[in-house]
Amino acid sequence: MPYRLIADSLVLFHLTFILFVVTGGFLAWRWRRLVWIHGPVAVWGALIEFVGWVCPLTPLENHFRVLAGQSGYEGGFVEHYLIPLIYPADWTFALRVLLGSLVVATNGVAYMVLWKRRTRGS
Repeated sequence: MPYRLIADSLVLFHLTFILFVVTGGFLAWRWRRLVWIHGPVAVWGALIEFVGWVCPLTPLENHFRVLAGQSGYEGGFVEHYLIPLIYPADWTFALRVLLGSLVVATNGVAYMVLWKRRTRGS
């Protein structure tokens, strides 16, 4: 039971991490120092999508699922949990590029607004 709880907690942390990757630039409007944490996190998230890497949280979650007597899964977190909810089709290179571009575009807008606010002194 504790291993399943750890695995489920990792899923929740992973989802929170992904939401932070996508929306952290907007949080930096309020808390400017967050830029120093969010910047590298956003780059990491975009790279995972563009290159097709598997986030280290995925094998860790699978490890605890196996210890809990469950089966792990192939692929990454996004492919296993999020893609079936959003896109019923197979995971493709085009979809990875789309998601990576979404991370870059969303945060590009957030940081452009933050930069303009800062240069105007507001």
